[in-house]
Amino acid sequence: MRIQFLIIFLIASLLGAGQNYFYKQYAPFSDKIPAPSKFLGYEIGEFHTRHDQIISYFKSLDEASENAIYIEYGKTYEGRPLSMLVISSAENLKNLENIRKQHLASIDKYDETTSKNLPLVINMGYSVHGNEPSTSEAALLTAYTLLASNQKSVMDYLKHAVIFIDPAINPDGRERHTQWANMYRAEHLVSDNADVEHNENWPRGRVNHYWFDLNRDWLLAIHPESRSKLEWYHQWYPNVIGDFHEMGTNSSFFFEPMKTNGSKNPIMPKENYVDLNNIFGDYYVKAMDSIGSLYFTKEVFDGTYPGYGSSYGDLQGGLALLFEQASSRGHVQQTPYGDMTFSFTIRNQYVAGMSTIQAAIDNKGKLRKYQTDFFKSALTNAETDKIKSYSFGKGTDPNLMKAFIDKLLIHKVKVYYNKEKSGYIVPTKQAQYRMVQTFFETYQVYHDSVFYDASAWSVANFYNIKYQGDKVLPIFGDEIKSSSELVKSPTVSRSDYGYMIDWNDSNAAGALHYLQNKGLVLATSFRPYTVKTSGGKTFNANYGTLMLPVAKQKMTADEIFSHIQEVQNKFQIPVYDLPTGYSVQGVDVGSRHVQALEKPSVVMLIGEGTSAYEAGEVWHHFDQRLKMPVTKVMLHRFKSLDLSKYNSLVLVSGNYSGLDSMDIKKIGSWVSQGNTLIASGTAVSWAIKNKLVKEKLVEGPKKDKSMLARLPFDQADEIMGKESLGGVILKSVIDITHPIGFGYTTKDIPVYKNNTVWLSPSESEYSTISKYTSAPHVDGYISNNIMNDYLKHAASCVVSQIGQGRAILFADNPLFRGSWYSTDRMFTNAIFFGKLIRVPSRIMYEEDENR
Repeated sequence: MRIQFLIIFLIASLLGAGQNYFYKQYAPFSDKIPAPSKFLGYEIGEFHTRHDQIISYFKSLDEASENAIYIEYGKTYEGRPLSMLVISSAENLKNLENIRKQHLASIDKYDETTSKNLPLVINMGYSVHGNEPSTSEAALLTAYTLLASNQKSVMDYLKHAVIFIDPAINPDGRERHTQWANMYRAEHLVSDNADVEHNENWPRGRVNHYWFDLNRDWLLAIHPESRSKLEWYHQWYPNVIGDFHEMGTNSSFFFEPMKTNGSKNPIMPKENYVDLNNIFGDYYVKAMDSIGSLYFTKEVFDGTYPGYGSSYGDLQGGLALLFEQASSRGHVQQTPYGDMTFSFTIRNQYVAGMSTIQAAIDNKGKLRKYQTDFFKSALTNAETDKIKSYSFGKGTDPNLMKAFIDKLLIHKVKVYYNKEKSGYIVPTKQAQYRMVQTFFETYQVYHDSVFYDASAWSVANFYNIKYQGDKVLPIFGDEIKSSSELVKSPTVSRSDYGYMIDWNDSNAAGALHYLQNKGLVLATSFRPYTVKTSGGKTFNANYGTLMLPVAKQKMTADEIFSHIQEVQNKFQIPVYDLPTGYSVQGVDVGSRHVQALEKPSVVMLIGEGTSAYEAGEVWHHFDQRLKMPVTKVMLHRFKSLDLSKYNSLVLVSGNYSGLDSMDIKKIGSWVSQGNTLIASGTAVSWAIKNKLVKEKLVEGPKKDKSMLARLPFDQADEIMGKESLGGVILKSVIDITHPIGFGYTTKDIPVYKNNTVWLSPSESEYSTISKYTSAPHVDGYISNNIMNDYLKHAASCVVSQIGQGRAILFADNPLFRGSWYSTDRMFTNAIFFGKLIRVPSRIMYEEDENR
């Protein structure tokens, strides 16, 4: 086999493999359809094809063939089109909308005759990770083959299926990688692994514009790439979904079935994993064997997390299939089996894709019946479920609730509003029952202890929704069709004295920056108080409530009112007029406990040695949520950075090996002058180990090495994997009177932990802002060793005094995947209120008393 494999590599070692290398088995081809090589001017695999070239080629196929339609379903942050080529027979394409409606109808009621005559819906998705380029190149070959081959079997595919080819789900990331690979491509190709062509610069092309992994966003639906695709998805509900990826260079090729243990989402029908996966797997075995390619199954990859491209389709009654090809990460790269070319990686993806289409059409009846049965079983399972609905109140944060409802609606989950109870109801008995389970159910027992990614995903906890399961179905009320009208702020009256903004609302921070940017000075309350508006309405000002004093501004009352109206319309937040400084209860607004805020000026260190994911989450939070700038500086430029321009420095997870002792001293000196360091994840460990802060890490129990039991070598991955954290939801208790806790109305909040940073509680009684509870587990796998030896002794957030400044330390990532609304407020508070935080001490108390 090794000799055969080397021969294959040798054959494919040309600059770009010719047509026969890829698809000679589908010859002859029509001259009317332009081949990729003819259109592009080079053979597939010779260069990395730019996204604009991919789009142009698909448009040319639309023009050349009556069996293709080019469509666009959205745009990326950078303005690139999200597009697909729809391929089917001319007759089917003319009748496309009717086929869609019939397909949706067949989901509700299976009919064998209709099933035979109705085309299957297939979606082939490529390059959700932009630096996995063989996928998109294979998309070009697949489209050409389906449209140009004159073989009867291929032409029959078009009669029996509507095939949507999505060549680049992440165009921005793909373009970043394409530019890199082509820029460093040599005329005489360099296969040395150390060559720059094979080692992209940070943040690399895997991620989208904001450095997010889009293959984790199908469930969370934060980005336009995912949201646009989901909108299309729920118009079509494809029967089969191909999800094409790349993996490490020294691997081979993976196709399903996945891991035998732990790979199965417990709410899925066994027919998906046991029957259909194995049926399709037989096709892949035959196809890969025929070209001599090595492959593996039933290892490494799992389908538990429902936010993958290879698992979300399963939750919609389809068969979603994962493919992973060893990457050449450039045009040719060394492997233990010899040089692996870009063309070779493309061919495996292409062969797998064509086999998927064949398998789908051969098993059309099974797939159609499975999808009908899937949604039918959702209703029958819901009928026997003890929980008849999930209900939750409006809460104190209208815009957070709006964001949560939006996520339910985008996944077609039915939501109702009960006016009498002033709350929302999500019944379990509905077609999207399994998605309801995904949003609300948590798990205590797990079939595996090693996960490829997250082991917890109960979305309601992401938003800190205080929900309950109802065993008796309540009155529904009105169905919520759209989230756009959920937040309706009362009109604010003009005031000559002042205005108040409720900090409980998630959009209040964006409003604060907007007003500060207009030159207005606002204050925040360290004590609650109660006032009456000019209309006589009572307003209970919570910790963190913003107050804008009119007389203290450098503009007229009319100009201020105009800005207040602007900010209310822009951020949809309640603003209250303040007719007097005298409060009905609590402190007055002129109290020393109502302190003026300095406008944040924030810098974040990025680049090699930092987590692109977490840095991107910070950038996205500033740019998309807060609508404010954050300066991003590469680590290698830190020495020349003038820190005096900023009052906050953000360090996300990373090793920061690029910073030396002088750089650390520079940071410490700057913080001690009254500025704020915000560190999260492994940056906390780095700060502690480099003595930037005086906090400590939890030390686990010391083990006597002489007493350690011998363990089997081949079980090392499984045994060590049990002690890792793929992602778990934990309960913590937060101090809502501390500036980092401002805006929270309950002390218990869920946090997401996917690292092993165990931060000790502060020695100061006032500076452990958030600590895990004594029974912290909410959802996800965590070993008993980690729970008892580390977690129960650790804090989630601590503030550490450094001279006149402070370090705010988040052991966990407060902005996880741009969707963790439960803790992102803590990060926001650190930005806006950090400057006001001092760790209480007797000396500070005496100074305050003498003022």
